[in-house]
Amino acid sequence: MRTPSLLRSPRGRSAALAALLAVVTVCAGDAVARGFPFGPRTRAVNDLGNQFVPFHTHLWDLLHGRADGGLLLNWRSGYGSSFLPDLGTYLTSPFALLVGVFPRDRADLAVYVITLVKTGVAAAAMTWLLTALRRGRGREWVAVVLGASYALCGWSVIEAVYNPMWLDGLIALPLLCLAGEWARTGRRPVLGTLLVTLAWVSNFYTAYMATLGTALVLAVRLLLEDGTARERIRGLGRAVRTVLLGIGLAAPVLLPVFLGTRHAYPGLDREFAPAGWSDVAARLLPATYGFFSPALFLGTGSLLLACALAFHRGVPRAERWVWPGLVALVALSLQWGPTHLLWHAFATPNGSPFRQTFVLSGLVVIAAWTAVAHGRPDRRALLCGAGVLVLVAAGAAPSDLVSRWTYPLFAAGLVAAVCAFALVRGGRFAALAVVLLVGAQAGQAAATTAYADRQRLRQLDDYAPWGGRQRLQAEAVARADGWPRYRTDPGLEQSTANDPLTVGGQGGAYYSSHTPDVTTRTFLALGGGWTSRGRALQSLDNPVTDAVFSVGARVHMPRDPHQSWNRPDARPVTVTRQDVPPLVTVRPPGSAASGWGRSPFRNQEKLLGARVYTLPTTTLRSTGGAPATDRDAHAYEVGPGTYTLSASCPAGSRVFLWAPDLFGTALLGTAGDPLDVRGDLPARRAGVLPLGTGSGRIAVTLRAERPGTVPHDSVGCLDPDRLASAVAGLKRTGATRVTVSGSGVRASLPAGTRGVAVLAAPRIAGWSCDGRPAGSYLGLVAAPVAEGRTTVDCAFRPPGLRAGTAAGAAALAGLLAVAFAPRVVGLVRARRRRGRRGRA
Repeated sequence: MRTPSLLRSPRGRSAALAALLAVVTVCAGDAVARGFPFGPRTRAVNDLGNQFVPFHTHLWDLLHGRADGGLLLNWRSGYGSSFLPDLGTYLTSPFALLVGVFPRDRADLAVYVITLVKTGVAAAAMTWLLTALRRGRGREWVAVVLGASYALCGWSVIEAVYNPMWLDGLIALPLLCLAGEWARTGRRPVLGTLLVTLAWVSNFYTAYMATLGTALVLAVRLLLEDGTARERIRGLGRAVRTVLLGIGLAAPVLLPVFLGTRHAYPGLDREFAPAGWSDVAARLLPATYGFFSPALFLGTGSLLLACALAFHRGVPRAERWVWPGLVALVALSLQWGPTHLLWHAFATPNGSPFRQTFVLSGLVVIAAWTAVAHGRPDRRALLCGAGVLVLVAAGAAPSDLVSRWTYPLFAAGLVAAVCAFALVRGGRFAALAVVLLVGAQAGQAAATTAYADRQRLRQLDDYAPWGGRQRLQAEAVARADGWPRYRTDPGLEQSTANDPLTVGGQGGAYYSSHTPDVTTRTFLALGGGWTSRGRALQSLDNPVTDAVFSVGARVHMPRDPHQSWNRPDARPVTVTRQDVPPLVTVRPPGSAASGWGRSPFRNQEKLLGARVYTLPTTTLRSTGGAPATDRDAHAYEVGPGTYTLSASCPAGSRVFLWAPDLFGTALLGTAGDPLDVRGDLPARRAGVLPLGTGSGRIAVTLRAERPGTVPHDSVGCLDPDRLASAVAGLKRTGATRVTVSGSGVRASLPAGTRGVAVLAAPRIAGWSCDGRPAGSYLGLVAAPVAEGRTTVDCAFRPPGLRAGTAAGAAALAGLLAVAFAPRVVGLVRARRRRGRRGRA
C-alpha cells in the first residue's frame, strides 16, 4: 500500500505528527482525570451535555431518516422550531457528520471523537501554515511542537472542549491565514475562497474572530514583505475579494442563522469587566482555571520562543518588533471595552467574555515560529526570553487561579525548553532536544487538561452520558408514539434541556441560542418553566396545554439520580394518555382573544376556547400562623422556611400550583412525595405543577429554600369534565387528516368549515399558509378558512433562506468569473496575436 503523497512531503509529515501529538495529549489528560470515555466521570458539562450531544443525536436521526422533521423544521423541540439556524450554529462543521458512523446510543463518544479530530486538524493546519509562512529547513520538528501547542492552548482544552463548535474557529484561523497568503501572492484564488466558505459555514461566530485575526496577520505580512505599494494594494484587494466571495457562498446558512438570532428570546445583557492582570498572567501558566479570564496557556516552549523573538539578533529588526507589538496590542484589546465588543460582533457574551483568546494564541505561535525559522535563538535571546517568562510567573503569584501544580509544571517546562534549544544550538543531542521539548509540551498540556476536567465538574452543571435512564425513556416514547395524530412528550423530569432530541417524541422542551422569542413568551403566558433566563424551555406538564398542543401521550420519569440535588426517587417510568384534538383545529370566526392576561390559568382557557378552571382566593401563612407579607398587589413575599397555602376547590378538581419565583417544594395535604419547585427569577422560572386531586378546603405545604414570591392567584382548580367537553368540541370541528413534513403541514377539514384554522405550533417567523404569511392566534400559527375550503396548506421557510440563496448564487457566479477570467483573457489575447500575425 502506497503512502499518501501528502505524507511523503516533510510538511505533510510534520502536520500529521502535530495532529497525533495533540490528540494523544488530550487523551492522556482525560485519562489522568478519569473522564469519559476513560473513566467514570462525565465530560458532558454545561452546553456540551445540554446542547451539543442532543443536537448531534438529532443529526444522527436526520442522517438515518429517523427524525421528526427535516433541515428546515424540527418537530421534536418547542412544539415546532426552525432547525436551519440550529444546524448552522451547532452542526454544519463537516466533522459533525462523523456522528452518523457511531451507534445512536454512543453519541457522547461520537462527540468526543469529533472533538479530538478537530483538535488534531487544528494542530495540522497551524503546522502547515507555519512552514508556509517561512520554511525553516531543518526545524520542522519545532513547527510540530508549535502547531500542537496551538491546538492544545488553554482556550482549546479548557473552554472550547465543551463548546465543540468553537474548535472550528481554532481550525479556521490557520486556514484563513493560508488563504490570505495565497491572496497576497496571487495564488489559488478558488481554493482560498472555498476555505473562507468552509470556515464561515462551520461556525460563523469564531470564523468572524478568525477573520479579524487573519486581517491583522495579512497586514503585518504586507508591511514586512518586499514589494511596491501597488503590489501590496493588489494583494489586499485580492484578499478582500476572497473574503467577500467566501462569505457570500456561505450566505444560505449565514443569513438564516443571523435572523434566527434576531428572532431569539433576548439573553442576559452583561456588562464587560476586564480581568485582573495577575489573573491574565496566571492563565499563561499550566494548571490554572477561571471562567472570567482569558485561557492563554500555550506551553512554556512556545512562550519562550515568542518572548525570545525581540532579543533574537538573527531576525530582521522589523520582524523582531512588529510581531511582538502585534501580540501586545491584541492582548490589550482583550481588556478594553470597545475592542472587546469588536471581537464579539458588538455583543458581550452571556458566558466567558474572552472567546477570542484563540486568535491571540495563534499570533503568539506565529511569533514563536518567526523566532526559530530565521535561525535558532542564541544564548542571550533564550536567557532574556526566560527572564520575561519568570517575570510573568511572578506577576501571577497574587492570583487565586494559581494551583499547587502551576509553578512546578512551569519550572520543569521552562528548564526543559531552555535545555532543548541550548542543545540544538550547540549542534549536538538533537534527539534529546526533541524529547525534552515534546515531553514538556505534552506533559504541561496533559496536566492542564486533567486539571480543567476536574475543575469544570466542580464549577459547572454536568449531565450523565447515555445510559439506562435514557434507554427506558426512549423505549417508553417509542411505544406511545402516534405522530402526527398526536404528540408524545418525553416529560418534565428531564435529563437535559433537550431531552426530545435525545430520546425522541415531540416535546415542549427546547434549549438553543435561537429559542424564538414568540415561543418563550407563549410558554410564559401559559405557565411554562424555564432555565437560562428563558432560552431553555421546559415541558408544559398540564392537561389543558396538552389539549392545546395535541399531546396525547406523556412520559413520566423519576428524578434524575445523576443530579446530586435530587432526592432519591423509586417511581417507575409511566405513560399517561389523554384524548386530545388533532394538530390542526378550527375556531369560530372572530374568536381570537386579544392578548394575554396575567394568570396562566386564564391564558390557557383563552387558547383552549372554554372556561375550565376555578381560581379560588388564597391565604398564605407561616408555620406559626402568621400571614405572609404582600410583596405587591399580586404576590406574597416569602423567605426561607415553611408555609401553608390555603384555598377552596370544587369537588373532584385537579389542583395546580403556579409559583414561578419559588425555589423549594410543594405538597398537597400531609402525605406523599413533595414536588420540587425550581423557580428563581429571572434566571429560572418554575412552571405550573400538578399537585393532585382536591375537594373543598385544601392546604398546600410550601417549603422555600430561598427568598422569593408566591402569586395571590397561585392555585388553579381544573374541572376534568369541562376540559373533556372542550376537547370533544375541538375534535368535532378539527382536521380529519393531517400530513406533516420537514417543511410544513397539510390538513383536510370537514365540509362547510368556516373560521380560523389553528396549527398547534408556535407562530415563529417563516410560516405561511395557503400562499400568504400565516396569522397568529395567541402565539400559534393561524390561517383564515373561507366557506367552501376543505384544506389548509401551511409551509415553513426560515427567514433569510431565499435571500441567502440568491447571495450564494451571486457569489458563485463571481467565483466562476475569478476562476475562468484568466483563461478567457488568455484565449482572447492569443486570438488577437494570431490575427495580427495573419494580417502581417
